Amino acid sequence: MSSGPAASSYAPRKILITGAAGFIASHVTNRLINNYPDYKIVALDKLDYCSSLKNLLPCRSSPNFKFLKGDITCADLVNYLLVAEDIDTIMHFAAQSHVDNSFGNSFEFTNNNIYGTHVLLEACKVTQKIKRFIHVSTDEVYGETDLETDIGNPEASQLLPTNPYSATKAGAEMLVMAYHRSYGLPTITTRGNNVYGPNQFPEKLIPKFILLAMKGGKLPIHGNGSNVRSYLYCEDVAEAFDVILHKGVIGHVYNIGTQKERSVLDVAADVCKLFRVNPEETIHYVQDRPFNDHRYFLDDQKLKKLGWQEKTTWEEGLKKTMDWYTKNPHWWGDVTAALNPHPCISMLADYNDNDNAFFLQNGHIRETQTGADSRLKFLIYGRNGWIGGLLGKLCRDKGIMFEYGNGRLEDRNSLINDVKRVRPTHVFNAAGVTGRPNVDWCESHKAETIRTNVVGTLTLADVCKEHHLLMMNFATGCIFEYDKEHRQGSGIGFKEEDKPNFTGSFYSKTKAMVEELLKEYEQNVCTLRVRMPISSDLSNPRNFITKITRYDKVVNIPNSMTVLDELLPISIEMAKRKCRGIWNFTNPGVISHNEILEMYRDYMDPQFKWVNFDLEEQSKVIVAPRSNNELDATKIKNEFPELLSIRDSIVKYVFEPNKKT
Repeated sequence: MSSGPAASSYAPRKILITGAAGFIASHVTNRLINNYPDYKIVALDKLDYCSSLKNLLPCRSSPNFKFLKGDITCADLVNYLLVAEDIDTIMHFAAQSHVDNSFGNSFEFTNNNIYGTHVLLEACKVTQKIKRFIHVSTDEVYGETDLETDIGNPEASQLLPTNPYSATKAGAEMLVMAYHRSYGLPTITTRGNNVYGPNQFPEKLIPKFILLAMKGGKLPIHGNGSNVRSYLYCEDVAEAFDVILHKGVIGHVYNIGTQKERSVLDVAADVCKLFRVNPEETIHYVQDRPFNDHRYFLDDQKLKKLGWQEKTTWEEGLKKTMDWYTKNPHWWGDVTAALNPHPCISMLADYNDNDNAFFLQNGHIRETQTGADSRLKFLIYGRNGWIGGLLGKLCRDKGIMFEYGNGRLEDRNSLINDVKRVRPTHVFNAAGVTGRPNVDWCESHKAETIRTNVVGTLTLADVCKEHHLLMMNFATGCIFEYDKEHRQGSGIGFKEEDKPNFTGSFYSKTKAMVEELLKEYEQNVCTLRVRMPISSDLSNPRNFITKITRYDKVVNIPNSMTVLDELLPISIEMAKRKCRGIWNFTNPGVISHNEILEMYRDYMDPQFKWVNFDLEEQSKVIVAPRSNNELDATKIKNEFPELLSIRDSIVKYVFEPNKKT
């Protein structure tokens, strides 16, 4: 393209670009600012985890550029912007786009991709100022392409999305088409192949592989790696949007694609070649997605007729991308979690850091956010409890805003008042009745136990659902006992989907009951099964280690346990990642009473001695039986690979810091 549009082409005056600080949109924004000095660009972005103002640095000095931090789902903001900024053109890039995330958090995709698009369309209809609305969609709306065909999907193909992400993009397209036909909105839709290049957040395949190769890590391949994709370099894609903006026909759809395809395995091999490492030693096969289309293939002739051509070869583009990441390894901050085989991202603190706090001069908005944590605010229940108190201390140490709830869990109105007062981003429930001094208390105080553990927890979950809040619920894993399928010492633990089988204590009965009922709130509740909690504070009588060192006699049974010093920070990370459902919240593996007491003797007191007794003898000194089990920690270990085994965690967080001998 030349530096100005042809006489017969469309010439915008003021363009609103949504999602402008994201990967593709930032390249388009930078190109338009550079090539068309007469255009005014208003960039709107909520600065989610995969966007950064650093991506827009080339625009910083332009008097024609303004950045606004905001969310397209806010109708008042969008309506105001269209009028106040006198917008005549919209290029709508803003979307949740990572397929892996959509399998675990599909409602977020519906909200952003469908509802956000609807807000924009309705604002266009109301203001009647828009002359061109370019809606950015994806090749994934076509669904899977036959592996045998050499004919790509033309723009008139049926839409057959196969995952939650592509389904929301197809839904958004239907709204765009409806507003064009019903209200005459001047819309154009694009459907693009995979894009790669500088600035891309490393949850995506190519930057992930490059950063892992830079660290000398393994390259994870979903399934067998035979899935085929077409890849376009970002600068070519930015030029495609340039062409469509100026020459595209209202009401039409344009594929932005390439006929050159590569399997995921081919991509991994090419990255290995660039870094001169052995593919056989570097490539690592992992579990596939719930559904993974084998191929997307587009017919790209329609766009070529407008004058666009792909210019960057795969080899050239991959080399440019590698060079950029090599020179900018810390562009996104700590992206360790994004490099996991199956990331569930919305969590990285400080990747979007002080670089986002630069001033945009000449009337531009000042961005003052200093990272993801600055946007968090927790409402915590359980102020006087052990875990609730530790959570508050953690938040203070991490600089996360929080307040403790004043309301009682069973009092719905008081909980609603707390939510209105605090305006939290997340709610943590660490309140509950465990017994005074132990669960035997619950056997004679059943009404109080039900009131808090069942009624209160469900009431809080319902209030959180009503206010669209994620509730992190600290539950218990003491709802299982070893059985014939999960024998002691077998290494086969109870999984998240297993039904509780322990009914020995009333406390455990109430916890199992509420866990089952909370499945009705699985879209806004994350249940964390804690077991025999341990901490570095050996003076705390609730600490499992402290308890057993003070008992006259102890049983000797291997159990799953939770080291709070390691796992409580992970609960905050899980809140950022918007994890939902049930999680066995324990360190991997099991450890017995005697093993812990031996470590206590070796690290703390060489003269320490203890006496064992069996379950039959124990039953004579307690009111209710106790749960003994192993929980399968595979799920949380996959999400947090750095999580230590129970033995290693106890050594690192408890005994090494307290060592006396």
